[in-house]
Amino acid sequence: MSDWWRGGVIYQVYPRSFQDSNGNGVGDLPGIIDRLGHIASLGVDCIWLSPITQSPQADMGYDVSEYTQVDPLFGSLQDFDQLIEQAHALGLKVIMDQVVSHTSDQHPWFRESCFSRENARSDWYVWADANPDGSPPNNWLSVFGGSAWEWHTSRKQYYLHNFLAAQPDLNFHNPDVQDAVLDVMRFWLDRGLDGFRLDTVNYYFHDAKMRSNPPLKSLKGLPATNPYDMQSHKFSKSQPENVAWLKKLRKLLDQYPGTTTVGEVGDDERGLELMKLYTSGSDMLHQCYSFDFLGPKFTAKHFRSKVEAFFADGETGWPCWSFSNHDVIRHMTRWAPHSVSPADLARQAAALMLTLKGSVGLYQGEELGLPEADILYEELTDPRGIRFWPEDKGRDGCRTPMPWQHDLTHAGFTTGKPWLPVKPAHSALSVDVQNHDPASTLNAYRTLLAWRKSHPSLRTGDIAFFKCDEPVLAYRRSGESKDLICVFNLSADPRNVKLSKVELALEPVSHNATLDGASLQLGPNGFAILPAPVGEGRVSYKAG
Repeated sequence: MSDWWRGGVIYQVYPRSFQDSNGNGVGDLPGIIDRLGHIASLGVDCIWLSPITQSPQADMGYDVSEYTQVDPLFGSLQDFDQLIEQAHALGLKVIMDQVVSHTSDQHPWFRESCFSRENARSDWYVWADANPDGSPPNNWLSVFGGSAWEWHTSRKQYYLHNFLAAQPDLNFHNPDVQDAVLDVMRFWLDRGLDGFRLDTVNYYFHDAKMRSNPPLKSLKGLPATNPYDMQSHKFSKSQPENVAWLKKLRKLLDQYPGTTTVGEVGDDERGLELMKLYTSGSDMLHQCYSFDFLGPKFTAKHFRSKVEAFFADGETGWPCWSFSNHDVIRHMTRWAPHSVSPADLARQAAALMLTLKGSVGLYQGEELGLPEADILYEELTDPRGIRFWPEDKGRDGCRTPMPWQHDLTHAGFTTGKPWLPVKPAHSALSVDVQNHDPASTLNAYRTLLAWRKSHPSLRTGDIAFFKCDEPVLAYRRSGESKDLICVFNLSADPRNVKLSKVELALEPVSHNATLDGASLQLGPNGFAILPAPVGEGRVSYKAG
């Protein structure tokens, strides 16, 4: 099925933290191969591998020094080929992070580019002269703090880096750069890869006139932990030239039927707009990865407004929703204030994610209900956390190793010293403990994922929201022969909801929910899924 990705479920593997096979404390490709059975048992469609290509690891692989080699830390190209073969045998697609908005400063392209202003790759990166007073050419800032410009003594110019100074930005205004990037992608597609998660897909182009960014109006004068959050990034990213480039990229993917692209759009001001633009029609990206549900907001209004806004103009694009990933605090910790039971919150989050319209991104450990790990300063590896501690503790807390077996050292992740610690709270939620508990979060995920596959309307059907007061979220998913009514109590207090024209029966995946005639009682973080004839069924809830 060439459009398997539409409504598909993608499971993100963070290779460093999935399974170590050689005792060096870092996860690797052979370790992932050993654990493919676990991923397949969930019932997902695809694996997304975070970066595995050669890298100095200044930003955990998001600084690539060789695009067509697996970093020895993770294994070899032969291990990669074996992973693809065995995943495909289990019915799993595989996509990988493709980080091409920037490279490592150790990449041969950059080493050549910085050598002089007159060489074959002199214009492959974004170089600019200093202002007369020696300052950078404009006010653009780095996501990791400070100026986005770094002085290079050989060129006697500044180069642009939207992230670390060790991650210089490629110049996509140069057609040779575009061709080189397409060659890299072709290399992996020829090895059987099923597509790419495109890191920072809206950072490819910068404003050719190098205009300074204006301040962010909504900040209202309050300083942010990171100065980057005080700018409106009007000129440093999300440029109009990106559209033509993404069409060029899609033409390549169309030569490999059944492949997909998932674009990561990082733009707080225009994120939803860009997601729709970048996935509109059949000549753009297949889907875009949303940041909208990766924050602390846990309200019916928030979920409804984002989904409705995306599909407001009809189905002109396709989203991939996620609640957690390798860059944010795990949702079990972010949303804990709205729950009295972590198990109930985990199950509700799974049901909500798997019934929204769009594709689904699940992050490793999410199926175990893992909370954010409490990392000490001396345990940090993330450059963002080291720089902005303690107001921003960085991303290490969501990147700690998978707990596989509770009674083994480091929960079975490694026989050596893990690169990040396995905390006791995670060991208690390990896979072996939950495998044998029918009521566990892990088995709830398996049940919900299997149930989703039995309802085509949940993969591709329409969605329509009912008007309900907080904290009740309710919507209809429409199918050809049967609709599903989905009702969620996004709070730690019981709620009574009125129903009409709904078959008085609950789908078996419902949780903390009971029916008494037309009255639906939802316990803390309870949810109900009800079948209804096409176009029929009403849900109403008035607070107070």
